[in-house]
Amino acid sequence: MVYWISIILMGIGIYGLLTQKNLFKQLISLAIIDTAVNVFIIAAGYVEGGKAPIYTKALPSFLKGAFVDPLPQALVLTAIVIGVGVLALGAALLVRVKEKHKNLDVENMKGVGE
Repeated sequence: MVYWISIILMGIGIYGLLTQKNLFKQLISLAIIDTAVNVFIIAAGYVEGGKAPIYTKALPSFLKGAFVDPLPQALVLTAIVIGVGVLALGAALLVRVKEKHKNLDVENMKGVGE
């Protein structure tokens, strides 16, 4: 079920990138794709009935049962931080584009593509 949610979010993000001419909407579409990938990675690392992989005195009991893999969680945490940085950089660039061209619509920008 979670895989389908991430696939639907990915489709929404790609659709937004391909159809929107506004740069801000394209940036939001990229953020949606980023979220979809993070949800997919977390879903791939999930184990039904798994326990947290915490080192305790009862470590041999973890070896008998399944535990949740912490690597996808660490990767997604890193990806979230990088995604926020990229989103902030994109927003700063959009502010500069808006100041220079007075518009964020790609088709109505003056001096671009001429």
